[in-house]
Amino acid sequence: MPGDLKRFRIATARRLRHNVTDAERRLRLELRRLPTYGTHFRRQAPIGPYVVDFACMAAHLVIELDGSQHAEADGVRKDEARTRWLAQEGYKVIRFWNNDISENLEGVLQAIYVALYGGPESEAVPLKHERHRAGSHPAPAPTLPLEGRVKKRVKEVPCLTS
Repeated sequence: MPGDLKRFRIATARRLRHNVTDAERRLRLELRRLPTYGTHFRRQAPIGPYVVDFACMAAHLVIELDGSQHAEADGVRKDEARTRWLAQEGYKVIRFWNNDISENLEGVLQAIYVALYGGPESEAVPLKHERHRAGSHPAPAPTLPLEGRVKKRVKEVPCLTS
């Protein structure tokens, strides 16, 4: 990904984190209480070309909170394209209206729990998410063709004399 695009996405995510809606603030507090052992939900997380409201990376679960503008034709079209792209990348996307948070928070939390663990009666199990930080893992091996980019190393073979 080009550096300018990456910086733009990160700046957008930061801006969105500072301009939190009431529904996002309330859901964030509740998600912190939800038993997600081994991981957590990131808020305003950049994933590919998008910044999602909440993401549990270990469960590949994205939560989007939608206001009234998402009910308009243009908003619906953009949301469908976004959901399609995220699904192709292996994410499950669940959407809630902002008023669901204020009027039916228990139902929203139950739906999130079901998306994480498969059912309302399922026991919360530890989710595994490997964090990748700069310098925490080796650089990927270079891809072919390598000609002209790396020097060939010739291993000297000891000469056996009889």
